[in-house]
Amino acid sequence: MNRRTVLQGLAAFAALPFLPACSRAAAPAVAAGNAAVTSLAHPPAFWRDMVSPAAFRVLFESETERAGSSPLNEEKRDGTFVCAACYLPLFESAHKYESGTGWPSFTQPIAGSMQTKRDFVMLIPRTEYHCTRCGGHQGHVFNDGPPPLGKRWCNNGLALRFVPGSESLPALRG
Repeated sequence: MNRRTVLQGLAAFAALPFLPACSRAAAPAVAAGNAAVTSLAHPPAFWRDMVSPAAFRVLFESETERAGSSPLNEEKRDGTFVCAACYLPLFESAHKYESGTGWPSFTQPIAGSMQTKRDFVMLIPRTEYHCTRCGGHQGHVFNDGPPPLGKRWCNNGLALRFVPGSESLPALRG
């Protein structure tokens, strides 16, 4: 049993009286941009052999990697961060910044690459975001980022792959 499981159990128990008002499905998914991206209808099991077991747990079981564990925290080159499952481009390196949180953080995603929904797992409402194409859980967006947008897209490094600007983007999978 890990810390996340214990916290989720406590949150679920404490939320029982409010369950109808605080379900994870309470808020509809909202696209973060206007570009059209075709969603895939694959079940999570489809992606199991395409990513590492740790990445699968983050992407399709909504786990969170340990803070400071991703080598992408130190990535400073020009390039694109793509979804680790389907390779959809999610963030440009120009929007990456050091948030001090221990996770790769960005001021904004590539238009149309993310869908958001409300998350009440920790009882405090948060905005969770997922890859628009494969549905893989990426992280949470907070309102404590730098100006001018004031957003911090806090991402799990295991949910991303980095493609340096000198390389061509990989073909989409799925």
